[in-house]
Amino acid sequence: MKLFLVTCLLLGAANAVSFHEENLQSIAEKVNSLQTTWQARTDLPASLTASSFKRLLGVRESLQKTPLEREEPLTTVSEIPEEFDARKQWPNCPTIGHIRDQGNCGSCWAVAASGAFSDRLCIASNGTFVLPLSDQELLSCCYLCGFGCNGGTPKAAWDFFRTHGVVTGGDYNSQVGCQPYSIQSCEHHSTGSRPSCDSLPSGGTPQCQKKCTNPQYTDAFKNDHHKVSKSYYVSSKVSAIQQEILTHGPVEAAFTVYADFPTYKSGVYQ
Repeated sequence: MKLFLVTCLLLGAANAVSFHEENLQSIAEKVNSLQTTWQARTDLPASLTASSFKRLLGVRESLQKTPLEREEPLTTVSEIPEEFDARKQWPNCPTIGHIRDQGNCGSCWAVAASGAFSDRLCIASNGTFVLPLSDQELLSCCYLCGFGCNGGTPKAAWDFFRTHGVVTGGDYNSQVGCQPYSIQSCEHHSTGSRPSCDSLPSGGTPQCQKKCTNPQYTDAFKNDHHKVSKSYYVSSKVSAIQQEILTHGPVEAAFTVYADFPTYKSGVYQ
């Protein structure tokens, strides 16, 4: 079943990771020998350090302490299909399936929340609202969410959407929406056309701006905020998450990672 969960990684699990190259190499070989649901990379980059890895794990709450049941009865789909692709189900919503890059910043809690809200707002509007919502404003201006680029809380992000709202904003250097993302895109321990994330300076959390930072965007800042009427958790049961996505679209999810995760290459991590 092909579903969209906008994911974020739990910060605390990185404490157990040993970043000695020989340890990661042996872990990668062990993972691949087991032939499970995911594959590990054996060509680990020299730039992979404990600090650079931990910085990108942005959830600042314990999943065990998080309440899991939603506030209202779940709308039930009579039968869960064998396959479901949200991009095909809602083809007029271009944000679905678009991968945002958090750059050299532990902002996955904000990037994932804004991404899921963008998708669900488009779906709820029957495809009439198609702009991405700003992870920049959420990251910079939600003071109760946590520590900006040093991690935050997904539940607080959705509370921010409910009480404050969020403006539009696209990717870095995109000139889309009111407040596009200001942190440069980069390669996360992989080879590509962009600079390595580790080679970029860690500038900290961007300053909160009470205005549109995109000079090409013509709507007023105060009129550009979009809100949710309520926010809620879904049960961690697979069927409950499937039902939620089938009914309302992509969800934000966080999961705990362990000492083998720095070697992840492809597949379904477990």
